[in-house]
Amino acid sequence: MPDDFNQQIIDEFRTHRGRLGGPFENARLILLTTTGARTGTPHTTPVAYLPDGDGRILVIASAGGSPRHPDWFRNLLAHPRVTVESGAFTYEARAVVLEGEARDRVFARAVEGDPGWAAYQEKTQRVIPVVALHEIAHDGPPTIDAGSMGEAIKVVHDALRRELALIRQEMAVGREGGGAPLGVQLRVNCLTFCQGLHNHHTGEDRGMFPLLAGRHPEAAPVLARLREEHERIAVLVEDLRRTVTAEATAPSTTRAEVERLTVELAAHLTYEEEQLIPLLDTL
Repeated sequence: MPDDFNQQIIDEFRTHRGRLGGPFENARLILLTTTGARTGTPHTTPVAYLPDGDGRILVIASAGGSPRHPDWFRNLLAHPRVTVESGAFTYEARAVVLEGEARDRVFARAVEGDPGWAAYQEKTQRVIPVVALHEIAHDGPPTIDAGSMGEAIKVVHDALRRELALIRQEMAVGREGGGAPLGVQLRVNCLTFCQGLHNHHTGEDRGMFPLLAGRHPEAAPVLARLREEHERIAVLVEDLRRTVTAEATAPSTTRAEVERLTVELAAHLTYEEEQLIPLLDTL
């Protein structure tokens, strides 16, 4: 059973679809459910993660610098298949412990973004493990933590808003630190967001919009506008992708691209919710 503190976080996370307050307000957290190594029963733990793109995220078994590995890590060593809740999506994943240079490279990325990881490593003699969680593909659309199609759109949109806000905050911290070049992990965060937004809009264009067009022919002008906005946003996403992958881009240039995308995307998401949620709730 989780302790009372963890259970409070789990309850708040599930109630508010991944949004937390207090010290975890600006943290990237997932709920990780593992199978007990000895008991075989499921155990859910809030865990910090790093975006990594390519269908995987990374988690670090720091246990606050404890001399012992956390229980969830020992569990996934015995049972590598786990369940991930992101607040918007729930999916099964395969856990792979990174070794050697691969582990060190990722841990250095983590420290670059948050020196607290280095402080945890200094507190313990064990090498803090890094684990890659690879999403297990399945047929059909993703499992969204929502009770209706209309609610699902809002949940996904809020996840996109939150991630973009975190990226903007991370860039602001870099500016306060003297305008240092974009760090490796921040570049990964940007690229992961770009890919996620592209996937979301592609799914709408190919699935949701044709469904709505068939059920609600009167919505044709709205859907046409939304498709045009998708095209404009795709250009902004590509501009951001190109900026963050360039060798010597000034931080101010990257921030400007993020702001351009933020303004356009905010207006698009709001309009889409106003127009589509009432239609989706009739299906």
